[in-house]
Formats: sequence, C-alpha cells, structure tokens
Amino acid sequence: MRIVRNTVLAILAVIVGAFLHYTLPQHDVVRVVNTYQERQDLDNWTRIFWSNPGYQSGQLINRDVQFIQTVRKKTFLFGFIRRDAEGVMVYRNEDTGWSWPPYFKFDTASLQTEADDLRSTPENPKWAVLTHYGWRLELFSAFPNAIAIKPVDNPNVTIIPWFNIFFFITLFALILFIRAMWRQFRERTIDPALEDTRDAWDKVDAYADDKRGRIRRWIDSWRGK
Repeated sequence: MRIVRNTVLAILAVIVGAFLHYTLPQHDVVRVVNTYQERQDLDNWTRIFWSNPGYQSGQLINRDVQFIQTVRKKTFLFGFIRRDAEGVMVYRNEDTGWSWPPYFKFDTASLQTEADDLRSTPENPKWAVLTHYGWRLELFSAFPNAIAIKPVDNPNVTIIPWFNIFFFITLFALILFIRAMWRQFRERTIDPALEDTRDAWDKVDAYADDKRGRIRRWIDSWRGK
C-alpha cells in the first residue's frame, strides 16, 4: 500500500512540477537574429501549446503568428547556471489576453518592434534578456511564448527570478498553512469521532460477549454442567 501511495505522490509531483515549469516565467540571455511572421496550422495536439484567445477558441484552425529567432546562451539547472556555449532558440510572440497563463499580454506588436530593434550580428552583438514561458518541443511544433525583452550590456548579466522566488515562498507558506489547518481539523473533529467510534465498537463487542456468555451458561445449565 505504501508503494502505491508513494508512486501516486511521485506522479502528482512530476505533473505539478511540469505544469509550474511550463507556466512560470523564465529568462534567457539572447541575441536576436531575425523576426518573421508565419501561418501556423493548429490541430488537436498542437493547439494546447498555443495561445487561445476567446474569440478564436473554436473557429480558427490556422492563423498568422509572429516569431523571434535568437542565439541563446545555454544554461544548466533550469537556467540558474549559464554556460559559455550558445544554441539557437525560436520564440513565438502571441498575446495571452485574459486566458491562461495569466500574463495579460496585449502588446505583441510592440514586443515585435523591440525585438526588431535589437537584431544584430556576431561581429557586433546586441544582447538582451528575453522573458518567456513554455517549452520548445519540435515534435509538436511548440515554441515558448515571449513576454518581454530588455537590452543588457553583456551576456554575463546576473538574473534573479524574483517572481518565481516569491511564488515558491508563498506556495510553501500556503502548504504549511493548509497542513496546520488539516492537523487541527483532524485533532478536533476526525480523531474524536474515530475515538467515539472505537468506544462504541468496544461497547458493542463487550455486549455481544456478555450475551454469548449468558447463552453459553444457559446451554450448559441444560446439559447439567
């Protein structure tokens, strides 16, 4: 039973971790190579990785999407440790609107203009910190969605993910609060109810034993014992 419980908890932890990793903002140090617009066909699988404004929810199966092509500094440990190596990364640039995740992004055109202004070459690079959410999954034609871009002086800038830090502190505090409330509820409500149930069961068991004893004594009296 413990193995089943631990397996279920591990699966839930992986699902929650993947959801948070996809949804929470991430920061990449990039050099913009190009920007372009392309029509994307959305099917039942790929649609979940794209923004889905309410007015497009059920009708459109393809639409024009803006993209930002970059050269990105590679990292270790989900972006906490930056490497000297570089790799290419393509970001989509879509409004999130009022849908999930709640970034309330409505400035796609402005962000595309900022990215255009930061285009550079390897000989004269312009580096920027690009904030995004999502994953790059080539199998499903999924691209991370750019949220903001900010120029920096060099690629060795230190990025502190303040939002993620405060989010996990708040989440941890909320978990502790819920755990404390559950323990109080269990001590005040569930445990006394279980104790009353055990007491009632013991009384029923004692009553049954007493009845069985009386019946046995009555049978023994007829047997002449």
